[in-house]
Amino acid sequence: MEWTEVNIYTTAEGIELLCSKLTDIGIKGFVIKDSEDFKEFLENKNGQWDYIDDDLMGLADCETCITVYLPCNDQGADMLGSVRAMLAEMKSADSEGVYGRLEAEFASIREEDWANNWKQYFKPLKVGDMLVIKPSWEEYDDLGERIVLEIDPASSFGTGQHHTTRLCLEILEGCVKEGDRILDLGCGSGILSIAAILLGAENAVAVDIDENAAATAKENALKNHIPEESYTTYFGNILSDEKLADTIDGQYDIITANIVADVLIAMKDYFKRYLRDGGFLIVSGIIEERMEEVLTAIEQCGFTRLGVNLKEGWAAAQFVK
Repeated sequence: MEWTEVNIYTTAEGIELLCSKLTDIGIKGFVIKDSEDFKEFLENKNGQWDYIDDDLMGLADCETCITVYLPCNDQGADMLGSVRAMLAEMKSADSEGVYGRLEAEFASIREEDWANNWKQYFKPLKVGDMLVIKPSWEEYDDLGERIVLEIDPASSFGTGQHHTTRLCLEILEGCVKEGDRILDLGCGSGILSIAAILLGAENAVAVDIDENAAATAKENALKNHIPEESYTTYFGNILSDEKLADTIDGQYDIITANIVADVLIAMKDYFKRYLRDGGFLIVSGIIEERMEEVLTAIEQCGFTRLGVNLKEGWAAAQFVK
C-alpha cells in the first residue's frame, strides 16, 4: 500500500496546537523534529546516553517539523484536504508569524519500505505474568506457561512496546473472566481485545476511526486463531456517527480505551451506556499531568476508580460501574 508522508513546518510554539488540531482530524501518530527540544536534550542528557549518532546531530539545526503518514485511499484524501484547510486557516490568523511558515511538503512511501525500517526493533516481549507479545515474523521458543499473542501492527498503533498498551494489558490480566464480552474503543492493532479473548473472554467488538486499523485488528485476530464470529471490527467515530454508536450498543463486561485524554473525556457517557453494571472500564493513553482531569471526569459519570498504573509519565486506570 502507498502512503503520503506529510511534513508540516512550524515553530516550537506551534507544535502543541498543531498536534491537537491533527488529532481532531483523526490523525493519531506524529513524528516531531524540534531543534530547541534536541538542544535541551543535549544539555541535560543523563549517563544512559554514551554516544549519539552523527546523523542525529543534524537535529540541532533543523527546522521544526511535524510528520504524519496518511493512507493513499479515500479516507487519506479526506484527511489531507482537512490538513490543508487547517493550515490555511492557521496561517491566515497568525499575522505575526508565531507558528512559522505553516507549509506542508509531501512525499510517497511504500508500506513495504516502512515495515522494513521498524520491524528490526520489534522483538518478543513478556508482559505481566501471563502474556508474551510476539511479532508475526519472529520466532519464540521459550513458551513456558505464557500465552503467546501474535501481532503484526502494520501501520496501526499497538505493539505492546509503549507503556500505555503494556499498562492496559497488565490490568486486563487481573479482570478478564471466562465468557466476558469486550468492547475495544480505539483498537489500533487489536492487541487489547485479542489479549482479552486469549485470556478467556468469549468475544470482542473492536472499533477504530482509522480504516486500516480496523482491518489490521481483524487480521491479527485471525492470526491468533480467534473464530471470525468471535471478533467483530468497525471503522468510524462513535462521537460523530450515531448509526455506528447504535450498532455497537450492548452491555459489555469490559471496555478498553487506549486513546488520548480529550477523547476519553468526550466518550465518558458512551462508557456508561455500553458497560453493564459491575463491569470494568480500562482507560489509558493519558499523560500524568492530565491524569486527575480525565479520571475525575469519568468518576463524575458514575464510575468508581479501582486503581491507577503509572509508568514514566503515562497512566492507565481501572474503573467499575
